[in-house]
Amino acid sequence: MTDVRIRAATPEDLPTVLDFWKTAAEGTSISDDLDGVRRLVERDPDALLLAELDGELVGTVIAGFDGWRCHLYRLAVHPLRRRRGVAGALLAAAEERFVRLGGRRVDAMVLTRNETAHHAWRSAGYAPQEEWRRWLKPFARS
Repeated sequence: MTDVRIRAATPEDLPTVLDFWKTAAEGTSISDDLDGVRRLVERDPDALLLAELDGELVGTVIAGFDGWRCHLYRLAVHPLRRRRGVAGALLAAAEERFVRLGGRRVDAMVLTRNETAHHAWRSAGYAPQEEWRRWLKPFARS
């Protein structure tokens, strides 16, 4: 899909991104709200990448880098635009960003139950790391 344009999200994009995730993303997170995503973009303006086709949002990925490790979150493609190279274009842009920043390895948050996503990640060269398990502790909202 050569017509896909990849760009960093701006604060003005955030309501559209949150609506998009309701359709295209699998699952939700405690930080999937305007305040949470706004903090992300303020802290790292290039982390939230958007894929657009003819001005329409068709995909997202968060490419976070903490100075040590590279992390991918919220790879989401509109259901009607899947299997057309959107995810691949987003991942290529994220990986290029990580290399520029000096990253040496990338990990991705992928839901265990999301079999459709597993195929996309594998085709992009990723593999599960079974010896690790994610542990969580949500903070109380003030």
